[in-house]
Amino acid sequence: MNDKRIRDNSLWTTVVLASALVLLALFMTELEPVFRSLFTAQERAMYRQEPFINLLGAHVALVLVSSGSALVVALAAGIWVTRPAGQDYRSTVESLVAMGQTFPPVAVLALAVPLIGFGERPAYIALALYGLLPMLQAVIAGLTSTPGAVVDAAKGTGLSPWQIFRSVEVPLAAPVILAGVRTSVTINIGTAAIAATVGAQNLGSPIIIGLSGFNTPYVLQGAILTGLLAITADGVFEYLSHRAQVWKRASTQ
Repeated sequence: MNDKRIRDNSLWTTVVLASALVLLALFMTELEPVFRSLFTAQERAMYRQEPFINLLGAHVALVLVSSGSALVVALAAGIWVTRPAGQDYRSTVESLVAMGQTFPPVAVLALAVPLIGFGERPAYIALALYGLLPMLQAVIAGLTSTPGAVVDAAKGTGLSPWQIFRSVEVPLAAPVILAGVRTSVTINIGTAAIAATVGAQNLGSPIIIGLSGFNTPYVLQGAILTGLLAITADGVFEYLSHRAQVWKRASTQ
């Protein structure tokens, strides 16, 4: 009962945060008098080059596509190196992925732009590479943390390797994997702002334009929405983590 109450509270908190985020993006321009009163020296106190709701949608799409791509690769690589056929390649895969993490996203963008041009595509590559390591580490840690006694018990009941993987290993690993995805997505939400430097339209646009033009209101407007988006996404993962724990407990009964 207590767990259910915690999940419900987490869900409602996330719904409130998401609603506040959307409403703020829709009606940010109505706060122009507030920004003008706070920054009287600024001739332009409100970013109007693109509706904030459009920038929010583009930002979410950029994070979803890049993080989703990284998750697919992390799952495929993580599952492979934790199976007998791929265990010998685990250190090599981890080293290669770690190399991608050492390159700053800005450097990846600078290298990708001459090859594929300006816009969202170089940002997808940079964010996917940057978010891959936490996900891969979580997948490997989750799948290798399954107690051997549990696997042996599952084998004793006549389950096939695929059934053991699906019904035992995945539920037990889910909370750990979700924690890695949570970390990666939260980082990517903030990092995605730099994609505006290569022509991608997102919540980083007012931040980058504000920084280059010494316009503090622009920076604040983009930063407030980006921060609220990160908090909302973290709330979503908090709710999902509770669901994953329920799934884990159910798999061991």
